[in-house]
This record gives sequence, C-alpha cells and structure tokens, in this order.
Amino acid sequence: MLRRGTFTPLRPLRPSHPFAKWLLKGHPQEPKGAFTGEEDVGQHQHAWWQVMCLTGVDYFSTLGYQPGIAALAAGALSPIATLILVILTLVGAFPIYRRVAQESPHGEGSISMLEHLLSWWSSKLFVLCLLGFVATDFVITITLSAADATAHIAENPFTPLFLRHHNIGVTLVLVALLAGVFLKGFKEAIGLAVFLVGVYLVLNAIVVADGFIQLARRPELISQWRATLFAQHGNPMMMVAVALLLFPKLALGLSGFETGVAVMPLVKGDPGESDEAPHGRIRNTRKLLLTAALIMSVFLLASSVVTTTLIPPAEFREATDTLPAGKASGRALAYLAHAYMGNGFGTVYDLSTICILWFAGASAMAGLLNIVPRYLPRYGMAPDWTRATRPLVLVFASIAFLVTLIFKADVNAQGGAYATGVLVLMTSAAVAVTLSAFRRGQRGAGIGFAVISLMFLYTTVVNVIERPEGLHIAAFFIGTIIVTSFISRALRSTELRVDRVELDERALAFLEEMSEGVFHIIANRRQSGNEREYRLKLQEQQTDNYIPKGVPLLFLEVNVCDASEFSETLKVRGKFVEGAGGVTYRVLRAEGAAVPNSIAAFLLYLRDTYGTIPHGYFSWSEGNPFVFLMRYLLFGEGDTAPVTHEILRQAEPDPDRRPVLHVGG
Repeated sequence: MLRRGTFTPLRPLRPSHPFAKWLLKGHPQEPKGAFTGEEDVGQHQHAWWQVMCLTGVDYFSTLGYQPGIAALAAGALSPIATLILVILTLVGAFPIYRRVAQESPHGEGSISMLEHLLSWWSSKLFVLCLLGFVATDFVITITLSAADATAHIAENPFTPLFLRHHNIGVTLVLVALLAGVFLKGFKEAIGLAVFLVGVYLVLNAIVVADGFIQLARRPELISQWRATLFAQHGNPMMMVAVALLLFPKLALGLSGFETGVAVMPLVKGDPGESDEAPHGRIRNTRKLLLTAALIMSVFLLASSVVTTTLIPPAEFREATDTLPAGKASGRALAYLAHAYMGNGFGTVYDLSTICILWFAGASAMAGLLNIVPRYLPRYGMAPDWTRATRPLVLVFASIAFLVTLIFKADVNAQGGAYATGVLVLMTSAAVAVTLSAFRRGQRGAGIGFAVISLMFLYTTVVNVIERPEGLHIAAFFIGTIIVTSFISRALRSTELRVDRVELDERALAFLEEMSEGVFHIIANRRQSGNEREYRLKLQEQQTDNYIPKGVPLLFLEVNVCDASEFSETLKVRGKFVEGAGGVTYRVLRAEGAAVPNSIAAFLLYLRDTYGTIPHGYFSWSEGNPFVFLMRYLLFGEGDTAPVTHEILRQAEPDPDRRPVLHVGG
C-alpha cells in the first residue's frame, strides 16, 4: 500500500510584472477541460445541445462554402456525391466518434487512444505527428473560415468599395477579433454560439425551402438536370462509381467531429457523477454528435439539390488569370438568397454567414486550447506557461496570421490543407476504435470499423495526391512541433520533474526510524540486488566519502520506467536485504522518469517533511560526458551526481537549505 507524501515540488508560475500576471491569470497545474484558463471548469458546463452549437459554428458553417465546392467538383453529380458523403457521415464518422467519446470522455480525443498503443519515445513521436495534423485542421479552420467570411463581405452589394479589394487585411482583422474574444475570456461563448447557430440554421432553412419552391414552379430545371446527368455519366451505376471517386473532394463536409469530442469537458452530465465515470457526459455527447450529424445531413442534401439545379454551372468557377470567380464560388446559398429573395434578405443572410464563419474559428481555438496543454507540457516539450490560455491564444493567432498571408486569404487554396487535417484525424480515430474493438474481443465491430478505416485511408491518400499543399503545411507543423519540443525538453531537463512522492508502509517506517537524526542516503544503481552488492557499496562510500561509521544509512535506487515521460509520481518502496553477521541493509527502491531528478526530489521531500538537511552520497561516473548527456536526455540516466547537484541548485537557490551532496571515487 502506497501513501502519498506531502511534498509537491512543481512550483506554480509567480510572475511579478502586471502584464505577465494578466497573461498567466488562471494558469492551472493540470488541464481539466477545454478552457484551461477558467478558474473552475465545472462551473461552465452546459446542456449538450448548447455545446452542440459551439461545435456547430464549425460544422454547420461549412454550409457557407460546401455546396459550392461540391458543385464545382462534381457538377451535375453533386447531389449523388453529397448523398455518399451523408451516408459515410452517418454509418462511418458518427459510430467512430461515438466510441471515441466513450473511451476518452475528458476531451483527449482519438490521440489519447492511439498514444497507449505505443510506448517510450515512439509513443511521443507518434503523438507529436498527430498534433501536427491537429494544428493543421484547427488552424486552417480559423483561417479558412475567416477568409470565407471575408469573401461574403466582399460579394455583398452594400459593402463599401474600399473593403472589397483588401481581403487579406479584412481576414487578419477577423482573426484578431477572434483572438481578442479568447484573451478577454470565453464564458459567454456558448450563449453567443447558440444564437448564431439558431439564426443561421433558420435562414438556411428559408433559403433551401425557397429553392424547392422555385423548383416546383420551374420543373423543367429538374428535367434539364436529369438530362445532363445521364448524358455525362450514362447509368446509375456509373454515377455512383464516379461519385465515390469524387468523394475526397467533398471531405470538408466531415469536419466537426473531432471538435465535438475535444470539447466534451463542457458537456454537463448527470448530477453528482464523478470524473472517473462520467456516464452522463458520454451519453449526452453521443446525443450531440448524432443530432449535429442528422441536421447537417439534411442541409447538405437539400442544399446540393437546389444549388446544382438553380445556379448556372459557370457561376461556380474559380478565378483564373483571365476570368474572375463566378458569383456562386464559395457562396452558393448566399447567391440563391440574393438572386431569389432580394438583396435585403440576402444581406441578412450574408451577415449571419459572416458571423458564423468568423466564430467557427472559436470551436477550433477551443480544441487547440484543450489538446495542446494535455500533451506538450506533460511531455516536457513546451514551457510551463503553455498551460495558460492567453499565451497560447497569442501563439495560435500569430500562426493564423502567417497562414493567412501565405495563402493570401484564398478559400480554395486552403481547402486542401483543411481536408488533409480533417481526414488524417478521422482516419486515426477510425484506426483507434478498430484496434479498441479487437482488443475487447468485438470481432464484428472491429471488422466494420476496419472497413471504414480503409475508406478514410483511401480518401486521405487521394486528397493528398490531388492537393499536396495540405501535406506540406502539415509537415511544416509537424517539423516545427518536433524541433521546438525537443529544444524545450532539453532546456527543461534540469527541472525536478516529479509531481509528488508516494511511499509504502515499509519505506515510511525506515524514514520514521531515522527522523530524529540526519538522513544519510547512498545512491546506488542496482545490479544483482544481493547482500554483497550493498556491502561493497557501503565500504566504497565509507572510504571515498568518509561516511561516519555507525550512522543509520539508507540506499536509494531509482528504476526508470519510461524516460520519455517528463514528470511522474515518484513511488518509493522499502526493502530489507539481510547480510552476514546479522547486518541488515535498508533499501528504498523508487520508480521515476529520470534518475537525477528523482533523487533530487526525494532529498527535498526529506528536508520538507522532516525538517532536516539530508546528505546524499555518490560516486563519479567514468566515460564520455557527451555520451552521458545524451543518455540522460533520452534514457533518464547518465552521470548522476553533477546533474542532481544542478537540479537541486535550480530548485533551491539558498545553499543553506539545499541538501548536501558528497561525491567520491
């Protein structure tokens, strides 16, 4: 049985400058939810349908550009291709994320499920790569949505002329306004999201309903569409085959599921349920995912029919060197609103679309603020301030500015990168739930998920081949994350890296026996663990470090379980080793992430718990210092004595309160 020690060595940030205090306000020691800067996440949980609106500002906002993208990619085949998208959403994406919600109810998403499939550094590198695609998905969501909002502003007939030719500037302003919302706080975001989504869906319903009224008045448009469809593709089987091949071009319509599970901590569960078993939160998140998928499916199908039949194909074209973009390019439903319901209603629709597209970045920002603090600081691969919301907002906003400038606020240019991020995350989620199902012995479900995984994998590969810019920007994010992460890890290597100390009954008894005097701790790297090893080690230390004979001694051994983990609980167990002549050696065997950091943390624990300065005894290691340094960074071992001293020096600036180290040999 382990008992928790009273020592908590990780120190909270205590900035002195007023700006730094504001920037780091709400800095948590452990991320608990989607908005880690909130003082109490639990106070800001909401009904599932309200949180659905937060994710819906991303998911539903794709109606602003998805029908136009589908018509441009598939032409007359757009409704059939959209039907395939809807089927895959309901029988593929939803079942996958339904299971993800069950297995990672605290917002970790499918990344957490895959993280546990690997160990040590392979696990960390894999997660860092996935985080690169997460960054691609969520950052491009911010920039793409802002750029599309700018396009709606420019196309509105009442927009002043000076705004129509400054797309990059307007997009940067929208991104800055979004960042400003998060810098101020995000408590009112749910209410705003509910209002924006409600208005937007009502206006879309009106536009789509009017579109079907127009088709009822002009049935010849349906006949023309059918004639064009059969003339181009021949028979229904050929139509389905071509639609399947075109599916990767419509993949943007699958966005929103990863965000839905990322913000799970905001979903209110059953009264009194614990974080360890949040069954109500899981159930309500499933309602959220299903309801959002059904609403979006209806709108996608209906909008694809009315836009394909009512809008001339030439109006969907992209801009070229010789021709401007068509009036429905990236804004098909807005085109119908203006064309059939007048510029007054069209302007109201534009305003609603602009607002929801702008705020779509909020769900992406929320996802980033939830996922990044859960992984990088825990790996030691980011400064501790990245647990706070406001510094991260500034970092993500700066990246969004850069991406906007690179892509010149072009919606179509960013579509490939967005689809790549979405599809890689959905493919990883599909693989995660497939492996989970097989591990649980659910062979039928596993085979079904495996088929879905192959479909998503095919879609991802085709999308990357056709639009490689998505992979390029993802590779940039991955490379940046890996390089900066390992630099940060190296710079933070001499931190204590211990969350807390836990001791079993025997270890506590050893310490209590010595609590009236001075603790003498001999650091030992266990070999055979027999009596001879401890006898020779004691003789060596008594000779080299002049340990007084007859004083109570403890041997401390640290076993590195996973050196890729940055911080862990130091678990200490006591053991007797019987020697000749009735001599008994008391040994403390600990498990930690790194040997020097664990020893330093344990010595500080002794000082703070028992009020005496402990003494630690070491032997010099012989070998190449560079090799020892690399062994320490990668495997948590090396030349223990000097590293332990440096860790203690940084942790305790006062030499008089610092544990005393003796090194001989």
